[in-house]
Amino acid sequence: MSGVTDVDQPVRSGISAVIVTFRTGDVLLECVDSVLAASDVDELVLVNHDNPPEMVEALEQRARHDARLRLIHTGANLGFSRGCNIGAQSARGEALLFLNPDAVLKPGDASQMLKALQGRTEPAIVGARLIGPDGKEQRGGRRGALTLGSALTGFLGLSCEFHREHEPLPSKPVAMPTVSGAAMLMTRRGFERLEGFDEGYFLHVEDIDICKRARDAGGEVIFEPRVEIAHVGSTSKISQVKVEVFKALGLARYFTLHGGVIGPLQGFVLGPVFLVGAVMRSLLLQLQARTAGKLPASEL
Repeated sequence: MSGVTDVDQPVRSGISAVIVTFRTGDVLLECVDSVLAASDVDELVLVNHDNPPEMVEALEQRARHDARLRLIHTGANLGFSRGCNIGAQSARGEALLFLNPDAVLKPGDASQMLKALQGRTEPAIVGARLIGPDGKEQRGGRRGALTLGSALTGFLGLSCEFHREHEPLPSKPVAMPTVSGAAMLMTRRGFERLEGFDEGYFLHVEDIDICKRARDAGGEVIFEPRVEIAHVGSTSKISQVKVEVFKALGLARYFTLHGGVIGPLQGFVLGPVFLVGAVMRSLLLQLQARTAGKLPASEL
């Protein structure tokens, strides 16, 4: 690890935001500015996985003007899980808010999530409601427990009981088997008890895994519907094929680890199935984007 920008600064409310970014684009600056504008966040630890030089300079400028922003330059894309763990290890707060680099925080969001966490059985996790550019609730903010059936139907783009954004919105925090790592808050104690994110997941499924492990450890996973966080989604400059392959590998790992006594066999059998599905799914998504005029033919 290299290039840590660090200025001694006392942590007051105890909330540290952790952002991991890899070539996210201009929305990253909007995300960073929104966190720095939130007085209920004491520090922002940003783990830079190889952003362009002009973006790094813009981040360095912000760090020079606001000591709450601390930059960690890893020099390579080490994956989301490892990046979160690096950021958490460097953070000084007793509460850790993991935020996607394309999510925009509002003042009060972090403290509202922390309030929902208070009194919960550790290791506890609180997730927020994610709002897309169209103003509608996105998939992923509230989900059921992942099963083989829901994984297969969801991966194929079919409707399933795993996603719950179409259900009536609760008026207060409720127990939810799975929440999104795009906006996830934990206490440091709970995070360390779970030994952080599983670094065997490079991108995707790591949030499902940590929620599963928190529940298995007797903790609580909570969905806070009153915290609405704008989330752009799919902004990193990474090919759709790679994204889908990472999802497939993540699902295979999940069922290997959480499939009981037949888990290893299950993962061995499902791995190739998910990988073939990943390639077909990515090609279909790119074809749909090209048909809609959003993708040049050269990128298909």
